[in-house]
Amino acid sequence: MIISSANDFREAARRRVPRFLFDYADGGANAEETLRRNVSDLAGVALRQRVLKDVASIDLTTTLFGQEIALPVALGPVGISGMYARRGEVQAARAAAAAGIPTCLSTVSICSIEEVSQAADPFWFQLYVIRDRAFMRDLIARAKAAGARALVFTVDMPVPGSRYRDAHAGMSGPYAPLRRVMQAIGRPRWAWDVGLRGRPHMLGNLLPVLGKDSGLNDYMGWLGRNFDPSIQWKDLDWIREVWDGPLIIKGILDPDDAREAAAIGADGIVVSNHGGRQLDGVLSSARALPAIVEAVGDRLTVLADGGVRSGLDVARMLALGARGVLLGRAWVYALAAQGEAGVAKLLELIAKEMTVAMTLTGVNRIDAIDRSILAEDVR
Repeated sequence: MIISSANDFREAARRRVPRFLFDYADGGANAEETLRRNVSDLAGVALRQRVLKDVASIDLTTTLFGQEIALPVALGPVGISGMYARRGEVQAARAAAAAGIPTCLSTVSICSIEEVSQAADPFWFQLYVIRDRAFMRDLIARAKAAGARALVFTVDMPVPGSRYRDAHAGMSGPYAPLRRVMQAIGRPRWAWDVGLRGRPHMLGNLLPVLGKDSGLNDYMGWLGRNFDPSIQWKDLDWIREVWDGPLIIKGILDPDDAREAAAIGADGIVVSNHGGRQLDGVLSSARALPAIVEAVGDRLTVLADGGVRSGLDVARMLALGARGVLLGRAWVYALAAQGEAGVAKLLELIAKEMTVAMTLTGVNRIDAIDRSILAEDVR
């Protein structure tokens, strides 16, 4: 199969991994309206083509939280991504490090903080809001000891979203373990490489609370039992007591919440609707981003995710005001299709597509990408 875009990686991933894993990455909440809007609204952002601007030299480097990186992107946190390739989080981290960009590891990863941090540079860690504050402190301490450069605190998941596809595909619902086994049998290459050679399939960061015999059923149950819908902004003060590095709040869609994040001293936010996996029917990230940038863009670093499938999409997000972009599904598709080599190729494609977009909009530096490159009808 010829791979020339993230969509090609998506199709290759669909063919390679069991359905329950593909649909877990590919799906969204309820009717998946927000998932679709993330893609369509971003694709609808029209750019202003300019010519004869001396763009012979294009510089894709930028600085995020004091660290120079080769592209204004990072691999965003995706739960259980270690199941999409053998020790998948490590493979993805190696590809990101080779490309000179950060990896942000999910709390609910297969590979542990300690395992992934050996391959990732820069390394960020994502933390969920959970009831057990002592365990959260322990995770932060582990991330700090492992050399994490930033803590990404996800606040838009006080309860799991209603994800219909997971029940239909076997990630949850009746007879889920049996259905997953039958699907794995139908994907023999994945079953050999990941199912057998990729063990252990435990949630590396949650072993202290789940134990060595934990599996996907324990993961889904633990999520439902341990997310904390009672948390408030004032409850985040204790994080600053145990974490002295850059603090990024992920899951902001409203300017008022962005102002709250700035008020508690966050260094950055991620404008995000959790990839359309939480509250269906909310604004797409592209639609929400400009107002948030206007509200707090001079007080903290604004990042964004949602619907990004190409370097052109990255340029669009930057033009709307983001300082950087977190990739999600795009890198998981690439990992599922071709492992580390797939993620490396995806990042090469993004760099090339960004170069084309910048050349044809007449800018040659990342900090020159702003609303001036947007067409008049969307300014």
